Amino acid sequence: MLKERYTHVTDGRLGRLSLVAIALLLAAVAMAPAASAMVKVREPKVTRTVEPAPAAPGTPATFTVPGINKAVDLNTVGIIKVAPKHEAAPNVLVLEPGTSAAAAYFVPFAKSLIEAVPGWQVWAVERRENFLENQKMLNKYKLGKLVEKENPLTGKMETPSEQFFNFYLGHLGGPPQKKIYESVENSSVEFAKNWGMNVAVEDLHVVIEEAKKLGGKVVLGGHSLGGSVVTAYATWDFGGEPGAQELAGLVFDDGGSSPLAVSKEEAEAELTKLDEPKETPWLAFGGISAPDLGLFSATGSALTLVDPKGPSLLEHFKFLPPELKAPPQDSPATNEAGFGYSINVGTSPESLAAAQIHGGAGIEETPEVDGLHGWNGTGALTPVPRYAEMLAGAGLPNASGSEWYFPARLTLDTGAVGNGLANPAQEVLDLHSTMGEDLPKSLHILAIDSELDKLFGGEQTTLTEAKLLAEQSGISTEECGVQVTPGCLTLIEEKNSYAHNDPAGATPEINEFFKHMVPFLKELG
Repeated sequence: MLKERYTHVTDGRLGRLSLVAIALLLAAVAMAPAASAMVKVREPKVTRTVEPAPAAPGTPATFTVPGINKAVDLNTVGIIKVAPKHEAAPNVLVLEPGTSAAAAYFVPFAKSLIEAVPGWQVWAVERRENFLENQKMLNKYKLGKLVEKENPLTGKMETPSEQFFNFYLGHLGGPPQKKIYESVENSSVEFAKNWGMNVAVEDLHVVIEEAKKLGGKVVLGGHSLGGSVVTAYATWDFGGEPGAQELAGLVFDDGGSSPLAVSKEEAEAELTKLDEPKETPWLAFGGISAPDLGLFSATGSALTLVDPKGPSLLEHFKFLPPELKAPPQDSPATNEAGFGYSINVGTSPESLAAAQIHGGAGIEETPEVDGLHGWNGTGALTPVPRYAEMLAGAGLPNASGSEWYFPARLTLDTGAVGNGLANPAQEVLDLHSTMGEDLPKSLHILAIDSELDKLFGGEQTTLTEAKLLAEQSGISTEECGVQVTPGCLTLIEEKNSYAHNDPAGATPEINEFFKHMVPFLKELG
């Protein structure tokens, strides 16, 4: 539970104040607006850059994505940079997304950090698979560039929301459309079966090197599987030096690396299976194959972002899994309510626990005057509109917080990291995350867990993994605080109260992850 401090001030009676005191009081009140106006607000700006990355095995120099009609370079890595507008910020927190998540996921959290911590900027990594996504219609919709128009095939007028939804999903079993989304054929991207930890680490190295050029401290963090990438990078053998040698700190947002690596035999079997010609290069998240989960996420969140009170279009989608349909079936919900139902703890299915938030009380029992049931956000840690902003990539062209194509090889390789210690599975998969006992003792580590650890973690959790990583290299496990050197460890226990996406999504004022992150970065910077 949140602990709040209240300061009780007892005012003396006005009659006991001297005329001088009254004059001073009135003068102070008169000056307050002027003094307030002088307070400098640190305003964040958001930019997106694309950097060349090392060529991945088999990946062609150019690739034509269906519907984009121009060749794209897949040997690249994107960076969404959130920095203060009018002041220097040489220190960088680099964040790696988790499974089926993308860079824009971190933007609201990053904006709040920039406002709270001077001297820092936040960079979110956009992995190369994001460049396979045709986000043209998503861009038009969330940037307000669609207007109501007639469908030439049906003669009916379609709202911007209907045009957007029908382009990506609604045409399946719904009204025919002149232009529809075309997914990437698995057979055309066999090379993506090579996009494992080697590729992720090398691409991340490009980002870290760019951050180092600013001349300040660099901290590396990751959410969910992104936490495993953090461990892999920190313990990666870069010519005899661990990746953490160039870092000031590590941050684990409900994800790390188990010390129990998969066996050599398991790695061989999984690699053989993935290499079969008919096997998809992509992970099926929660049993939903690519790119369908990404499309559900992008459409549901964007509809909530742009048209929250409109009738839920996903609710009437023929192929929406039944467990994601909000009740009551005979009385429709709003876009916000339908989306909230599908990702809120208590109504979202356990198979999608990694997509969940504590978003509020649920769907309103009583409909509005238009007959639609809205969303009751009372008690939310992560408000549904904020989560929609994270996943839809509010205001950002060509970027969202949902990854439509997530490499199965990256998941496979994650199981062999083994908290950065050499093991037979790493030899099979050609990984080099072997310097887990050689991290600099000055390294600061912060980690938070969630209900996901309680559901699936067993004895190994994000917190135990972070502590073990520190102990392996002799890093102090003393709680981080002002002037604690060398190194320290901050563990935030939230497995009984936070869903998997609450650390990044919860409102900053009540967010324990945010409240610990601010002093953590201030101390390092």
